[in-house]
Amino acid sequence: MGAITFHTAYPAAGRLGAVLAAVRKTIDRFVSCQMQDAAAEAEYARREHARTPPGDEPASVNTQFQPLDSSIVSEAIPGFFIGRNKEGFWVARDAKGRIGGLFLFKNSALSFARNNSRPTGCATIFPSHRFELDLENKGNALVPHLGSIKRLVTRHLQRMAASIGG
Repeated sequence: MGAITFHTAYPAAGRLGAVLAAVRKTIDRFVSCQMQDAAAEAEYARREHARTPPGDEPASVNTQFQPLDSSIVSEAIPGFFIGRNKEGFWVARDAKGRIGGLFLFKNSALSFARNNSRPTGCATIFPSHRFELDLENKGNALVPHLGSIKRLVTRHLQRMAASIGG
C-alpha cells in the first residue's frame, strides 16, 4: 500500500515542479520587461537632463499635440500620435484631439488610427518619449483596468523580492 501511495504522489510532485517552473519563468519575463522599461525611462531622463540647462528642468514631459505642419503633411490627412504611456500600454491619439485610445499592442493602436482616418489614411507620429491619453478612451476598455492590476502585481512582487532578499 505504501508503494502505491509513493508512486501516485511522485507524478503529482513532478507536475507541481513543472507548474512552479512555469510560474518562475513568467515572473522572470515580467520583471525583465519592467527592468527594460525602467532602463529606457532612465536613459530618456538622462538625455533630457543633459539637454536642459540647470534650473530649467521641466516639471514633466508633456507632448504638445498640435496639428502637423502643412508644409510637410497636407491638412486633409489626419495625423495620429502613436506611443506608450507610463505603464507601457500603447496610446493612439489624433493630433487634433478628436479621438484616442489605449491598447495592449502596437498593431492595435495603428489599426485604430487607420480605421479612424478612413478613407484618406493617416500620418503616424512616434514621439521619442512616453505620453498619456488626455481624451476619453475609445480603444480597449480593459487596458485601464489592466494598468491597476499591473501596479498591484508590481507592488506585490517588490514586497516579495524585499522579503526574500532581506
